[in-house]
Amino acid sequence: MDEYGAMSEQDARRHRAAVWSDAGRKLWHTPVEATIGERLTELRELAEGAHALMDPYEPVDMYGDGGPVAEVERRVAELLGFPAAVFFPTGTMAQQVALRCWAGRTGSPVVALHPLSHPEVHEDGALGAVSGLRTVHPTDEPRLPTAEEVRDHPEPFGTLMLELPLRDAGFVLPTWTELVEVVDAARERDAVVHIDGARLWECAPHFGREPREIAGLADSVYVSFYKSLGGISGAALAGPEEVMDEARLWLHRYGGLVFQQFPAALSALRGLGVELPKLPSYVAHARVVADGLRAGFEEAGVPWFRIHPETPHTHQFQVWLPYDPEVLTAASLALTEATDTVLFRRWSPSPAGGPPGVAVTEVTVAEPGLAWTEADVREAVVAFVSRVA
Repeated sequence: MDEYGAMSEQDARRHRAAVWSDAGRKLWHTPVEATIGERLTELRELAEGAHALMDPYEPVDMYGDGGPVAEVERRVAELLGFPAAVFFPTGTMAQQVALRCWAGRTGSPVVALHPLSHPEVHEDGALGAVSGLRTVHPTDEPRLPTAEEVRDHPEPFGTLMLELPLRDAGFVLPTWTELVEVVDAARERDAVVHIDGARLWECAPHFGREPREIAGLADSVYVSFYKSLGGISGAALAGPEEVMDEARLWLHRYGGLVFQQFPAALSALRGLGVELPKLPSYVAHARVVADGLRAGFEEAGVPWFRIHPETPHTHQFQVWLPYDPEVLTAASLALTEATDTVLFRRWSPSPAGGPPGVAVTEVTVAEPGLAWTEADVREAVVAFVSRVA
């Protein structure tokens, strides 16, 4: 067994992260590959540029009051067109609070959402265990529900939650017309609409609408600051004033009223000011990268592959290949070690219900990827495939 194969899983994970972090050429940076030193350097740069984000003589926040936290809330409410917003340490907490508040107002603990949505897949049953809510699924197809499915669902529900984009289905989005029709169908059932907008910011190019107009379809929206905006952590919930007043109560009850959050809030302000305007260019270039991947797999003679969606809806999409995930992860690492280039990172088995013998990975295109031409991507794919054992 080679040295890499003899490593423990924890050591192997650290080795991969170190190799991919040090690479000079990649499509995107991911914070999980950064070292403490690198993140501290980012914090120092954030501190040095803080005067451009807000008045450096402004007092820091205390238990969510004032300072950069208040400024983030003001900015998000303005960007999304809502009367108020509340800063949360995590999106999981923000979303639970939102759905709990709406359950109290509608008198229904039932939330209609997709079985691949974040609360169902990534929160260990928190909606039921912590908030006493129950979920129903208008559809289990790998897409957002249609208006007909929402309208004809046999069980009453008080809130319809829409994840835009639906990450685990491939970062997929409906058309604008379809989205409006789904919202209208929920209104016909006297249900409120909440948008899981963890990645809402990058949906604008697909819909041809600004985030404010997208958010305006819903009664409340949650947005993240670290997924696409490069923040340290944190999220915001935006909605009507009286609902946000209640959300602040639940923020405290859930243990989210952190003494001071100014580093995360300042990084969120930086993301809103610096990264948000760049997202349309990332989305546009993701389509160039997808074309390069397609051409590379065809040139390399791969018997079957899938890029999903074929034309990415955002700056993130999935790639599927008919190989063992460990083999593909090893090839991804080998490519970086040999060429100083990161094309793919870790691969995962096909999710439940998917075809056996197939692996999937997620591709993100951010600022580092803008320098890649379609030919660059094609060349990297051929080099990657040559290392697939």
